[in-house]
Parts: sequence; structure tokens; C-alpha cells
Amino acid sequence: MSTVDKVKRICKNRKIPISRLEKDLGFSNGYINQLRKGTFPSDRLALISKYLDVPISELLGDNVNATNDTLTASDRKDIAKSLDEMMEQLESGTDSPLMYNGQELSETSKALLRNALEYALTETKKENKVKYNPNKNKG
Repeated sequence: MSTVDKVKRICKNRKIPISRLEKDLGFSNGYINQLRKGTFPSDRLALISKYLDVPISELLGDNVNATNDTLTASDRKDIAKSLDEMMEQLESGTDSPLMYNGQELSETSKALLRNALEYALTETKKENKVKYNPNKNKG
């Protein structure tokens, strides 16, 4: 399933017209459909991800429900809590704003960082569930 199809499906499930998503994000009318011919620019993908409140990995990955297959609601809550704490610590730097290569991070870059951290936390949680499963050797 293409990224365009995933965006459309999520919007349909949430009863959000594509035209409203495009308007709210400042995209031209029909922009999402035009992306079938190319790829999503990362800054636009980050905006869509934030607007729909889904990780970028969900929009790019092969299986939209891959995370939901192995993680419980409690796992997702733990990930969200850890992610919020990490972002809070990063953004509340008392010495200076969040920087990379001497430049302050833009909101788009912060959204990309947040999604990367969320992906890392999710994959680590999945890996640990397999690695430290107490029932794996029981017959």
C-alpha cells in the first residue's frame, strides 16, 4: 500500500476529508493525489504525521497495523510516556534551545526527531518482548 493510500485510509477512518487535510496544512488542492507520481518530501510527511497523530513509520511502513499486532495498550502508553519525557527534557534545555550543527531545530525537525524516537522506542519494546519473553521456552 502506498503512502498516499495510507494517508487516505487514515483520513477516511477518521472522517477527515483529504481536502480539509490539505487546506489545514497549507497544501494546494489535490496535492496528496499528485504525490502518487513521486515521493513525499520529508517536511510534508512530518506535517501530515503530526496532523494525523501517527508516526511517520506508520505512513511509510509496509503494514500499517504492524505495531498494533504485537504491542498492548499498556505498551503503547509506556512508549508515549517515555517519548513525552524525552521530548520534554530535550526541549526544556535551560542553557539553550535544541540545536543541531549550531542551528536551532525547526518545528519540522523536532517532529521528525520525535517520530524517530517513537520508532526506536517501539522497535526496542517489540524486540524486548521477544528477547525477554518468559514463556518462550515453555512447552
